[in-house]
Amino acid sequence: MGQLLVIGCINWDINLFLNRFPQIGEEVTITKIRRVPGGTAANVAVAASRLMEKQEVTLIGGIGADDIGRTQLSVLKAEGINISGIQTFSDEESGHAYIVIDDQGQNCIHTYFGANRCILPQVIRDPTIMNLIKAAEVIVIMDPPLSTALKVAELGKANDSLVIWDPGVYCELGIDALLPTLANIDYFVSNQIEFTTLLNTREPKRIGQRLASVNANIMAVVKQGAMGCTLIKEQGEFTTVVPSINLLAVGMKVVNTVGCGDAFIGAFAAAKLKGCEDEAALVQANYAGAYKATREETRGSPTRDELLAFINYIHNRHQGIV
Repeated sequence: MGQLLVIGCINWDINLFLNRFPQIGEEVTITKIRRVPGGTAANVAVAASRLMEKQEVTLIGGIGADDIGRTQLSVLKAEGINISGIQTFSDEESGHAYIVIDDQGQNCIHTYFGANRCILPQVIRDPTIMNLIKAAEVIVIMDPPLSTALKVAELGKANDSLVIWDPGVYCELGIDALLPTLANIDYFVSNQIEFTTLLNTREPKRIGQRLASVNANIMAVVKQGAMGCTLIKEQGEFTTVVPSINLLAVGMKVVNTVGCGDAFIGAFAAAKLKGCEDEAALVQANYAGAYKATREETRGSPTRDELLAFINYIHNRHQGIV
């Protein structure tokens, strides 16, 4: 099998669990605190690696020269990830995310990017990093600086790699800021709210048409949480809806939705590297995201055995997806 490369944020998550979100100016009691490794790109890399063989996933990102950075390297290495693309910056501290989670598993995230912001295009031009990118058959771009996302997308396209991009927080910059990168990718992944904000429509055909004006071959994956996901391709002429997994119907509870989207993308990318068709890859991604929702930790994505057992359990309860 070839290589999968992920680039973007590596954070340390401070998860604050409470019964309900406070109103502005209100103080509420935190019931539990969990400090765990996170960051969108690191989460995606771990999710993919757990479904693949060791050293088949490479991560490019930035950490500080601090205890958190050293812990991140140790944790990622233990997950079987190639960490040779992770850069350490002595003048920045490692990224942090402060995440508030209510008793329904919903969340609000407050991120300090720190060393993540240091992965600039000049870092990508380093020969070692360039070789890692060139070796990748599938590239997942999460949330590095926008100029870096563009550079990696251009390199991926030039190397005939399959390029997947979830811009995350950069959606707030508007569609014009994303256009250069969109012209160089194969899959644009985002959630329903972000697609609606960017393109002023929720209608799949119009989403496909608007993206096709930039890149005729681009495919869109709309993450819809409890509603599943929608694949849009062929300039909006072809749409496939992949339903979600109804956890409550099979006696399971949503514990924490932080990291579900990352588990989804990691599983989707791993399936595409294995040669799966889009629909089959998205089914695997939905199951991985649903499994993660039942886990407290940010990186609660399943291993291959756990994913297979979860799928069998759902099917046995007659609540699977067709």
